[in-house]
Amino acid sequence: MMATVLEGGLMPIKWRLATVMADRELDYKQVADLAGLHPVTVNRLKNSYEMPPRLDRETLEKLCRVLECQPGDLLRYAPEPSEGGSGHG
Repeated sequence: MMATVLEGGLMPIKWRLATVMADRELDYKQVADLAGLHPVTVNRLKNSYEMPPRLDRETLEKLCRVLECQPGDLLRYAPEPSEGGSGHG
């Protein structure tokens, strides 16, 4: 199944690495050390609030292992509010 493209770009998928790290009281240097990733890589990923455009499976697996989470814990679908007020809700 392919990702649906909305007007103006892709679906708004939020990246929650910073939130998950904070919940576990880990900083980027600790996560990098435990995951075997470069600290700059973890810091860049942590400071992004949108899903990284290129995130390889190995990196995602390492983050999930260290943070004891599922990939879905790091991602959140956050649709933009509709402009016209569609009456839903």
